[in-house]
Amino acid sequence: MRFGSHRGDGRGQEGTAGVPDGFRESAQNWRKLLLDLKGRGLAVPPELATGDGALGFWKALDEVFPKTRRQGCWVHKTANVLNALPRSRQRNAKQDLHQIWMAANRKEAEAALDTFAAKYQAKYSKAATCLTKDRKALLAFYDFPAEHWQHIRTTNPIESVFATVRHRTVRSEGCLSHKTALAMVFKLVIAASKTWSRLNGYEKLPRVIEGVPFTDGIKADETQTCAAA
Repeated sequence: MRFGSHRGDGRGQEGTAGVPDGFRESAQNWRKLLLDLKGRGLAVPPELATGDGALGFWKALDEVFPKTRRQGCWVHKTANVLNALPRSRQRNAKQDLHQIWMAANRKEAEAALDTFAAKYQAKYSKAATCLTKDRKALLAFYDFPAEHWQHIRTTNPIESVFATVRHRTVRSEGCLSHKTALAMVFKLVIAASKTWSRLNGYEKLPRVIEGVPFTDGIKADETQTCAAA
């Protein structure tokens, strides 16, 4: 699990919050991780959690941090939607999806999403439903600073880390004890975290934590000022 924080000297920092063992992505295993984080000092619930369609994670999150909002991963969602379409339609559909999550504001994103649904519902209802059923979670990022959007609307920032871990663990399968394997995974993640880029707009994290509202990526009072001007 990756997290970001704001230090008193004005610099941002990121790191690994927890690396537990688990046989599968079940609600039980995710609950164990989240409760461990809470027990070790995560007293303030996260404002947003980004993930794919893993039902176990979302169920555990609702139990441990019920106030944390959901953000669906656009990379995973795009892949799932395209898998429900014939190959001949996938290129154009991918461009249509791109128009949604790259929209400048929520209103334009909502309109692009509705256009996609209307365009594909008749012949490819599974693809349209796959997208529209998670509308709220997919567009949650618009309520956060615009500088953060590229970090929070997909799990891609940490996928390369997982790829490294999978690469090493698959080749070491059967050669390590349970304890040694967990230690190796932890060290791999720590090493990978040293190459992570600083969060864009990290100086706005305190405002997010304080509950300052953002609309289409802009702080609410700034939005009103721009409208008045």
